[in-house]
Amino acid sequence: MLIVQKFGGSSVANKERIFNVAKRIIDTHNAGNDVVVVLSAQGDTTDELIEKAHEINPKASKREMDMLLATGEQQSVALMAMAINSLGARAISLNAMQVGIDTTSTYGNARIKTISRGRIEHELDRKNIVIITGFQGVNKYEDVTTLGRGGSDTSAVALAARLHADLCEIYTDVDGVYTADPRVVKDAKKLNEISYDEMLELASLGAKVLHNRSVEMAKKYNVKLVVRSSMSDAEGTIVKEECKGATRWVVKSYSHNLKIIA
Repeated sequence: MLIVQKFGGSSVANKERIFNVAKRIIDTHNAGNDVVVVLSAQGDTTDELIEKAHEINPKASKREMDMLLATGEQQSVALMAMAINSLGARAISLNAMQVGIDTTSTYGNARIKTISRGRIEHELDRKNIVIITGFQGVNKYEDVTTLGRGGSDTSAVALAARLHADLCEIYTDVDGVYTADPRVVKDAKKLNEISYDEMLELASLGAKVLHNRSVEMAKKYNVKLVVRSSMSDAEGTIVKEECKGATRWVVKSYSHNLKIIA
């Protein structure tokens, strides 16, 4: 099988978590799978970079902001490749230009146009685990672009679609999609499965489990998607076209916004 795994910033926030993820990736590879991994920047790196930029120039251009912010993911993939290699497996890190992730020229909110498979397939043929920067691409001017907040989800799903992956696993700090935010609602229940349309509605209304653009792409290309936790081995939530016993009138889950003032 070819499996694309995406790990968010909290999953790779420090040394301990990097090695936790590295071992999970190696286990997936040792089970006989080809593995492509997409990473976000570590922890609060993106926010820290934005703060640094504002200290230098509060009116910095979006082009230069993209140039800066893309460095967060590049740090993550290099460190992950180092961790995997130190554990005896073989990994290589690649950025968007090395892969060939072509995007539109809208700095700060670019959209993926095409992805080249050549370099990735070459590295997979060499039995390497391929670690790719999420959240970024390259436009026609050969400038770095970013896909907007949550863009690493979109990177992972786009890569899964282009590579015809058998599975795309999105790892986050919760072990699936719940009937409500489990960090707020104590008795929220985890869903075994949810439809693309239901997940898209939740994402569009503020649920932070998946980026809405990634769900749109998964639906369009019928990418098999699973949301799981990087902190446990619990089964996650499958996002698919249709769910067993689903009806259009059943409320599956709800999102909320604590910042709205009555």
